[in-house]
Amino acid sequence: MTVKRTITPPDWMTAEDSCAVFEALEAGGATVRFVGGCVRDAVLGTSVSDLDVATDAPPDKAMELLAAKGIRAQPTGIEHGTVTAIPDDRPFQITTLRRDVETDGRRAVVRYTRDWAEDAARRDFTINALSASRNGSVYDYEDGLADLENGVVRFIGSAHDRVAEDYLRILRFFRFHARFARGAPDPDAVAACREAADQIETLSGERVWQELSRMLISDEPARAFGPMDDHGILRRVLDVSRHVSRLQALASLETMIRLPADPIRRLTALVDAHRREASLVATRLRLGRVETDRFASLSAGRGQCGPDMAEPVLRRSLYRVGPSHFRDLLLLDWADAIARNPAGAMASIEGWKRALDAARNWVQPEFPVNGEDAISLGLAEGPDVGECLDAVEEWWIERAFSPDREACLDRLSLAIRRR
Repeated sequence: MTVKRTITPPDWMTAEDSCAVFEALEAGGATVRFVGGCVRDAVLGTSVSDLDVATDAPPDKAMELLAAKGIRAQPTGIEHGTVTAIPDDRPFQITTLRRDVETDGRRAVVRYTRDWAEDAARRDFTINALSASRNGSVYDYEDGLADLENGVVRFIGSAHDRVAEDYLRILRFFRFHARFARGAPDPDAVAACREAADQIETLSGERVWQELSRMLISDEPARAFGPMDDHGILRRVLDVSRHVSRLQALASLETMIRLPADPIRRLTALVDAHRREASLVATRLRLGRVETDRFASLSAGRGQCGPDMAEPVLRRSLYRVGPSHFRDLLLLDWADAIARNPAGAMASIEGWKRALDAARNWVQPEFPVNGEDAISLGLAEGPDVGECLDAVEEWWIERAFSPDREACLDRLSLAIRRR
């Protein structure tokens, strides 16, 4: 075993809760290290969100050792050797070293091992096979450090075998390529992904969306989706018309106006999906009800915004859909204009910004009359109430929401008399 590098431990490595977990397991003779993404990101000096830990202690022994030190632990993935320790407020996923004995492309049967190199060899990419002690000693069994330095995302061992173990790795490869690689994707990885692309259809929608949504909100999504589309893999995920250039244009606009990336807005930019197709995409990806409704609404509402919107049209749109939804529709149409004609979109940039500023500064006016007012004026309950209110509201909107309650009541009374 060779320590390939020693890094200055980031704060989370030496934090009190990290030390508590490590000391509890080491007290029973277990070896413990941080593993995977947190180590990779520590080497790169980037922020870390999830802390994954590995140990050579079996799960039941790990839980026993943690409990002995008063640390809560739950068997959150015991069939795969994973327990979750919660020493304070931050959870630690602790997994016993494993080796695969059987896989079917979606799940694996594992056996425990005490060999760190064997555990590293079952991981997906070389850059994810790093492990580190809490003093900053980084262990590298698959040349992940070199690949990280060179901007290469590469499967461990045979790319074909790694993909066959879990077909979700096809999507993971392109996501990690977009984030960490420089240059073209690894050809062996692309060949293995392309060969197994039809197996994506066997994956659950939840797993696909979990990976796809993370890919969508990356800084440069075209670096993931472009190669996927070029090699015929993306159509296995989204069997509708796709526009990677529009997605990248939207990402650039979001960066320009400092708007956080949103997976549903970006999914809408990536695909051409009208109401029926949007429903099929949402069903395939198992989107939640709120996500499904928003995706359908954004898909159906595209093509209505532009840089030369007349003031009454702009005002009406903002009132009807609200500033947030209008902003999303505007950005989608702006991104479409950029993808189709970059020079033309640049020439009309002031018009797009004017509409965007209108949404940013919009204060939703409140229609000053309601159904109770209509009934008090003598109209019987029923559909006539809604029709009269709709007519008065249209009159109010056309006048830039300026008529007050008294004027609206007079208009409502007139509408009732005309029935």
